[in-house]
Amino acid sequence: MTASIVLLAVLLVAIGSVAVFIRPQRSSTFEFYLAGRRIGVVTNACAICGDYLSAASFLGVAAAVYASGLDGMWYATGFAAGFVPVLLFVAAPMRRFGEFSIPDFLGRRLESHSVRITSVVIVQLVILAYLVPQAVASGITWELFFGYGLAGLSPYATGVLLSTAAIMLMVALGGMRGTTWTQAMQFLLLLAIFVWLAIVAVGAGFDYPQAVRELSEQPLANPEQVEGRWQLEPVTNQLAPDTPAYFGEPGGQYGQLGQFALIVSLAMGTAGLPHVMNRYFTSPTGTAARMTTVWVLGLAGLFYVLAVLLGTAARSMIRDMSGDVAWLDALTTNGILRVPEHALMVLGQIFGGRAGLGLIATGALIAVLSTIAGLLLASASSWGHDIYERHINPNATQRQALWAGRLAVAVVAVLSAVLALGVRPESLAGQFPSIVATMVTWAFVLAGSALTPVFVLAIWWRRTTGPGAAAGMVTGAVVAVTMCAAGVVLDGAGYGELLLTPTLVSAPCAAAVTVAVSLVTRPPQHLSTIWVRLHGTAADRHTVKLARLTRTGLGQRKGGHR
Repeated sequence: MTASIVLLAVLLVAIGSVAVFIRPQRSSTFEFYLAGRRIGVVTNACAICGDYLSAASFLGVAAAVYASGLDGMWYATGFAAGFVPVLLFVAAPMRRFGEFSIPDFLGRRLESHSVRITSVVIVQLVILAYLVPQAVASGITWELFFGYGLAGLSPYATGVLLSTAAIMLMVALGGMRGTTWTQAMQFLLLLAIFVWLAIVAVGAGFDYPQAVRELSEQPLANPEQVEGRWQLEPVTNQLAPDTPAYFGEPGGQYGQLGQFALIVSLAMGTAGLPHVMNRYFTSPTGTAARMTTVWVLGLAGLFYVLAVLLGTAARSMIRDMSGDVAWLDALTTNGILRVPEHALMVLGQIFGGRAGLGLIATGALIAVLSTIAGLLLASASSWGHDIYERHINPNATQRQALWAGRLAVAVVAVLSAVLALGVRPESLAGQFPSIVATMVTWAFVLAGSALTPVFVLAIWWRRTTGPGAAAGMVTGAVVAVTMCAAGVVLDGAGYGELLLTPTLVSAPCAAAVTVAVSLVTRPPQHLSTIWVRLHGTAADRHTVKLARLTRTGLGQRKGGHR
């Protein structure tokens, strides 16, 4: 136990030190938010993976596979597929246009202050929705790994508060440059942990096809608390409600509509995630942004393949060992974990003892810290740059703007920790295959409903206007939040699975309202110049700049002759 704690402390201190020592010496918002736009392709790809592969990926995907079998793979599919639309439609044009953040991009593209302010509000809601499950995951990890709290707090609350405080300090001190390098290191560490765990599992005799066949011999069942007592409850096949679900067959969690709705929600949501999209502004060129996305697709694909394999290994091996290991029996009911997010950590302890558990717990906390860092930077950019510098104090010095961003980091971090403390993972374990993955999905739903449709239209439809975009964002957010809330209340009844992942409905609503309002309002004044910035070649942009300089020079000469 002591060695595991020392390992965790050393790794966290090392990562924090990198963030501090590699930070830029010049204090400017350009360096703090964009790292001077000097981040290379591979480094940025690893950093994006560190940003994106959150606790929902490290713990949640394996947990979803553990709890619902084949249906848990839809999370891996949707998370990995999310970068395909980014590659095809978003990355290069957005970087060519070149701004600080999503609100900055939309405000300048549509020449509208109302769009900037509206998008800041939506971005903050997405960030908060994404931050809370990360804090929940840190509490779950601390609770299993350490088992005790500090200063009279519960173990869960201690994990939430310590992780939030640590990453808040790292982001405030390191900015984008320090965070980029730490996130790249964090991703490589997470990938190495997955590779190690897969190798030792296979070396211990785990065979994926055979394990799926054996797990599918009996109907799927998971622990649920009934009148204060844990017992196994059979899982109903959502594709055929009168039959039981099996591990190796679809239907353990979603029907046909639910499966499709989940993948669409995750794929569309990626293009609207502020902490991921903001990273593309740090690329040197549009081509570099596109190549970065190609690397991300490959690295993320490998990561999710391993997550699915390990979730299956945990279900198979933990079941076989139940009844013989005292510490394992305390976490299970009839050989099935009560909290699916424990799957990887238990697997680590099976193969590596307390040191193995410490390594997986370290990976889980690092996944949390890495994603929280990106989210807090995106929050700081929205408040500090888009609100404080442009509306509250347009004459702010660089020092004042930086402190405004750091204050935003602190406020949002504290708020997310407070909300996470109200979540009780065990009480929700029976309702969702993975509470962490499900909560993150809601953030994807909000981003994919309110931001992605407007984002894509602003890039590819010339006629998009500021009022249209603002109306579309509000519509998408309201429809998505209302439907998700109804889905939680109905608990999956009827069309509940569509209500919980409503992007199929909310995104078209947002797009339709954006188009309708745009058609009756005035487009941006400098649309031709804007379009060249988005889609023109380097030669086109150089020609436009030269023509502008020539016109300016001729105007000055005429003024001089007068």
